Amino acid sequence: MVSTTFVLGGARSGKSRFALELQPSRTRVSFIATALAGDAEMAERIERHRAERPRHWRTVEEPCELVACLREACADADAVIVDCLTVWVANLMLRGDADAHVLKQADELAALLALRSADVTLVSNEVGLGVHPATEDGRHFRDLLGTVNQRVAAAADRVVLMVAGQPLTVKDVRL
Repeated sequence: MVSTTFVLGGARSGKSRFALELQPSRTRVSFIATALAGDAEMAERIERHRAERPRHWRTVEEPCELVACLREACADADAVIVDCLTVWVANLMLRGDADAHVLKQADELAALLALRSADVTLVSNEVGLGVHPATEDGRHFRDLLGTVNQRVAAAADRVVLMVAGQPLTVKDVRL
């Protein structure tokens, strides 16, 4: 039976590692990467993450059109990992998408989770626990991502919060 897992946590909390570890014996895994290498540090980060994944996994780099990409990936894989919604929402905002469009995309993503034909693991940052952003743009991003996270978490079968590399199960309807 297929299921969805939503992995949340702060920066360097072990989210991506945990998402990878959920797929140890799978051979048909698609990895959807939302990050763009806009600078040298980000390019290095992307390369480090790429090296952590098994070589036989299929990687799809898709910064904005996540719903269509996930729909297609689920048709060709046993499991799909999306890393990460944080960068996806930032990409949509930077592209100039209105909040209403971003939230519509989040609702479409949540609806797709109910129809999937493969296990889906999504990764995102929990941005509500950190320092209050000093800028209007920072607060806007935090609030928008928080709403996206809530909508995806409501649709997911399982929600895991990563703290210092340790998974804490917040929700698991499979039990």
